[in-house]
Amino acid sequence: MFYEPNLLIDGELVPATGGRTFESINPATEQVVNVAADASVADTERAILAARRAFDETTWSKDQAFRSHCLHQLVAALRANTEELRALTVAEVGVPISMTSGPALEGTFDLTEFYANLAGTYNDTTDLGNIEGYGSLHHRWVKREAFGVVSAISAYNYPHQLNLAKLAPSLAAGCTVVLKGAPDTPLVTLALGQLIAEHTDIPAGVVNILTSSEVAPGAVMTTDPNVDMITFTGSTAVGRSIMAAAAPTLKKVFFELGGKSAFLVLDEESLAMAAMFCTFGAMSHAGQGCAVTSRLVVPRALYDDAIGAVQQMMAGIAVGDPTDPANYMGPLISAKQRERVQSHVDQAVADGATVAAGGGRPEGLDKGFFFSPTLIAGADENSAIAQNEIFGPVVVVLPHDGDDDAVRVANNSIFGLSASVAAADHQRARDVADRIRTGTVSVNGGLWHAPDAPFGGYKQSGIGRENGVAGLEEFLQTKTLSEPAT
Repeated sequence: MFYEPNLLIDGELVPATGGRTFESINPATEQVVNVAADASVADTERAILAARRAFDETTWSKDQAFRSHCLHQLVAALRANTEELRALTVAEVGVPISMTSGPALEGTFDLTEFYANLAGTYNDTTDLGNIEGYGSLHHRWVKREAFGVVSAISAYNYPHQLNLAKLAPSLAAGCTVVLKGAPDTPLVTLALGQLIAEHTDIPAGVVNILTSSEVAPGAVMTTDPNVDMITFTGSTAVGRSIMAAAAPTLKKVFFELGGKSAFLVLDEESLAMAAMFCTFGAMSHAGQGCAVTSRLVVPRALYDDAIGAVQQMMAGIAVGDPTDPANYMGPLISAKQRERVQSHVDQAVADGATVAAGGGRPEGLDKGFFFSPTLIAGADENSAIAQNEIFGPVVVVLPHDGDDDAVRVANNSIFGLSASVAAADHQRARDVADRIRTGTVSVNGGLWHAPDAPFGGYKQSGIGRENGVAGLEEFLQTKTLSEPAT
């Protein structure tokens, strides 16, 4: 298919007000991929009113079978256009093509199908039985109902995953949605709007899709009284500002925010495996993942061995053109992000740490926003490099003095998104995992990411859970009803 860079508002693919557009840049070549519609505040207000009208005046929120049908249509459209979406994703996001067979693209089709199935089977009513009161019996039941109009604001790193992890469960629940894609990756978001408009029976106004180069449309989405709920993926700092903006109207907020996840090594037998999993995980998509384990926490006696093991792993990571399947790592999303990662590394050195590998632009890659796999040694656990989310290919190795201290180091963070634990004694690893305050934990290489597994954070890593039945129920209200028993 040919993707038109238009907004989806009230069932129509339309240009932004005044025909405004902005450029989307290929992060590997620094060339323009295409222009995208640049939504204004007026466009945003129109989209919100369309979503409000669709929720209040249509049967969308009440018809589970129809919602399931529409979501299955979307799954079919995504799969039918896989190759076009793959090429667009690699060009705009800079993700290595090998990753598009998983979470960067095709894995999101399975996620959408999960909610298409759940939309048709979810039991929204629970019978509580009878109680006696006022001299008679009363029958009670609990109903789960769609929350209403949802503002969904997405991030750039895995745009298909993030867009569909918001859109699929909210639609399955019966909500109507205004989805705003990240300004760094507008084209893949607008392609989703075109697929919905051209290949599904989703009624006008139920889904509205925007992209914009400006902050103002997002601000409207967080304050407009016609919006009932906000779901946002991005930095913790922006999450705080959205929560403040939502407070006057007491909107529900559902956040997946930052992370600084730890990979705990408990013994020598687990070091080699942990170094491999940690390094390749943290370098995945150039470290642009909120749940990557960017802190490797190892027994103090094994510290030098851990540095050597990670150096060896990083030396084998191929960085370059993301269209080449041989390359494990592509570029960062933008020049701004590359400069941000560089500033964190430079600050770490100024704070007394050492760059043990990488630390800047890879040799021979003068074009594109590439950054070398980077290892930081000798950092204090409370330093900026060990505490801040870098969102780049940077691993910090930190020492610990036994299991209790390893848990303390892992929990010494404002974040609580994910973690990993490795130990030769599996029960020991599980016991430590139970003490880590994060939303997900991998034990000895276990894989937790799947459509049916809830994902989200403790502490300042977020509020609520994506994926699984929990991800659907975030978009539901609970109503208790009663009537005289017969």
